[in-house]
Amino acid sequence: MAPAAAPIDDSMPARISPDCPQDVRDVLYHAWAHDVSGLKKLLDVRGKASAQDPTTGETPLHAAIRACGPAETTAATEPHDADDDAAEDGCVEEARETLQELFFSGAIWNDVDANNETPGCVARRLGRKALYDMCVDAGVRAELLFSLMGDYEELSSGSDAGEDDTAEANGNENGDETAAPDAQAEAEDVDMADGDGEDDRKFVPPDANEKTVTSDEYLKSDLTYDADKLLDADLNGVMMAWETDIMRRSVEALIPGAEQGKRILNIGFGMGIIDGMFSALKPSRHHIIEAHPGVLAHIAAEQPGSGSGSSKFGPAWEASGPEDGAYKVHAGRWQEVVPKLLGQGEVYDAIYFDTFGEDYAQLKLFFTEYVTGLMDQEGRFSFFNGLGADRRICYDVYTKVVEMHCADAGMDVEWEESDVDMTALREEGKGEWEGVRRRYWTLDKYRLPICTFMG
Repeated sequence: MAPAAAPIDDSMPARISPDCPQDVRDVLYHAWAHDVSGLKKLLDVRGKASAQDPTTGETPLHAAIRACGPAETTAATEPHDADDDAAEDGCVEEARETLQELFFSGAIWNDVDANNETPGCVARRLGRKALYDMCVDAGVRAELLFSLMGDYEELSSGSDAGEDDTAEANGNENGDETAAPDAQAEAEDVDMADGDGEDDRKFVPPDANEKTVTSDEYLKSDLTYDADKLLDADLNGVMMAWETDIMRRSVEALIPGAEQGKRILNIGFGMGIIDGMFSALKPSRHHIIEAHPGVLAHIAAEQPGSGSGSSKFGPAWEASGPEDGAYKVHAGRWQEVVPKLLGQGEVYDAIYFDTFGEDYAQLKLFFTEYVTGLMDQEGRFSFFNGLGADRRICYDVYTKVVEMHCADAGMDVEWEESDVDMTALREEGKGEWEGVRRRYWTLDKYRLPICTFMG
C-alpha cells in the first residue's frame, strides 16, 4: 500500500509566504477575504488576476477557494454529492463572486501551486463542489476558445506536447495523449512586470522540467517491448498491459454481443492488445494504421507464441482475410492513410483511435473531419480516453469539450464509467510504473466514450 500523503497546510501563513512581493500579497489577501470591491481595483493591472506567490505558487483563485476551508459533509479526498449550493455554507457564495471576478479579469484556471494543485484540485479536495464546477466551466470555456483560435491548452499538466505538430505519430496516447500542455502554458501571456516592480521572481511549478513529448521525436525513437509495456527511448509509456481491461470494455462497447463479421478500423497498434480482441471476433474487414517503424517491424516479425517479441498480424494474417485487402496493416501516419481509405470507399462498423504524442486537436480533427465518411450510419466510434487523465479536473473538462465537439460533428457520445484497479498504479515509479518515466494515469474511474451518429 502506498504511504499516506502528507497533509496539506491550507492556512494563510503557509500559503502566502513572508517574502511574497507586496503587490502580489495584496491581491492574495483581498482574494482570501473575498473582498471583491477592493480586488477590482487591484485587477486593473494586467496579469494580477493570475499573480502567484513565488514560493508557494498561490494564485488569487487558490486563495479564494482555500479560504472556505473543508466542507463539513465531506471527507478530505472526495467532493460531496450535493446537487445545489444550499448544502454548502455561506462562505461559498462570497467565494463564487470572487472567482467570477477573477475569471472575468483573466485568471488562469489551471495554474498549479507548489503542491501541484490547480484551484479546482483544491476545491475538490475541500469538497467545495460549486467552486469546483466553476473551475471546470472556466476550463471548458478556455478550451473552446482555443479551438476557435486553432490552438489548444493541453490539460494534463504532466506534459506539454508541441501544439505545432499537425501530423503526429500513431501508438498510444496514454494521457500524453492527447498529451496535454502543462497547467502553466497560458502564463506566458501574463506580464507580471506590469506590477509595482518590487520583485520579478516567478514561481517555478513542480513539473517545469518535464520533457515535452513530440511526434517527430517519438517516430525516431527506439522502442522497447516487454511482456507488460511498450516504452520509447525516454521511458514514456506508449502502451501498458494494465490497459487491457479498458480495451476489453471498449471492444464490448463497439461491438455489442461480440457479433462476428464486422468491419473494423483501429488507429495505433502499440502492443496489439485491442487488435487481438477484434481479431477474435472474426471480422469481415480489419484494418490497422500504424506509423512507428519499430512497431511495424514488431508486427512484421510474426512470431506467435514467442512472448514480448511476438505478433500475429504480419503477412500471414493479412493473407488469411476473407478477400484480398480485407486484413491489412497500413504503414504511415493516419493523417496520410485515412484520406486514401476514404478515396477507396472504405466504410467501417467499429472505429477505435489510440495514438501516442498527439494533442486533442488531432483527435478532434479525426472525428470531425473523417469519422463521418469512414463510419457506417449504424457504426460506433471510440478512443482511448486518456485526455487529462493525470488530473481529475482536466478529465472532467475534456469530457464536456468532447461532448460539444461531437455534437458539432453530428454525433452523440455516451460515457460508460468503470472502476480502474489502482492497486499497482497509485505510486510513481512503483508497481506498474516501475521503469516508466511518468505516471500518466491517476484516476480511479475510466470514462469510455461511445460515439454514434445522431438520429
